[in-house]
Amino acid sequence: MRIVRDPSELEARDRAAAVGTFDGVHAGHRRVLDEARASGLPLTVVTFWPHPRVVLGNRVELLTTLERRLELLDEAGVEETLVLPFTAELARMEPGEFAASVLRTIGARVLAVGANFRFGHRAAGDASLLSELGFDVRTVPVLEGASSTLIRARLLEGDVAGAARLLGRPPEVEGTVVLGDQRGGTLGFPTANLDVPADLLVPANGIYAGAALGRRAAISIGVNPHYGGAERRVEPHLLDFEGDLYGHRLVVELWRRLRDERVFATEDELVAQIARDVDETRAATRPV
Repeated sequence: MRIVRDPSELEARDRAAAVGTFDGVHAGHRRVLDEARASGLPLTVVTFWPHPRVVLGNRVELLTTLERRLELLDEAGVEETLVLPFTAELARMEPGEFAASVLRTIGARVLAVGANFRFGHRAAGDASLLSELGFDVRTVPVLEGASSTLIRARLLEGDVAGAARLLGRPPEVEGTVVLGDQRGGTLGFPTANLDVPADLLVPANGIYAGAALGRRAAISIGVNPHYGGAERRVEPHLLDFEGDLYGHRLVVELWRRLRDERVFATEDELVAQIARDVDETRAATRPV
């Protein structure tokens, strides 16, 4: 997939543009992509980074990093994506100016947007205005439940199976593998300690079954209360894996929440429970 960051980098030609933030690239987003693709014109995604609400002073826990968003768009068959830097200047741009300087510049004829799509200064622009400006606008109805806000709520409850149904794929958490306490290795279950980007949503604390690098993984999210931990960590144990992951980016799928994290009477009891977690992980089914 070709990725550009300025409209001038794209040839002005007839194209269909799917416009939106696309955080999580969930099932509703993919309907927008499909609607644009159905026009028969070459498909270009127009998206924004950072998240517009962050620039406007709000805190947003993201479902995906920009890197992962672009990977998911690529997997969805998108050939070109324009990532617009969402600055205070862009936020102040009037809807008509945005349409002229971005959408007209790239030659967009067909625009596919979600039913709640708004753009321009003070969110004054919508699908109706785009139609008035001469674009062929395809408005995609909201897919029930499939919104980034509702998916975030499911994940904060630890309901990764419910989130998967709305995403159309397993939810994920990602980060760079960094040095941890190395305690898992002494217990017989080495883990990768992830440095998760600060703006990325991390689901509720607990033990999860999932996968990473094509292998099943038992994942601990939390503070490791058995050892009196205070720092919240994400630590996947990749089953049947040997190798050095330090410094590597790791994308971890979350399939099912197995249990709460807790304090055990003895370390032997902890090890026995981890072994049961691993057995459950081997038997877990990937959602969707």
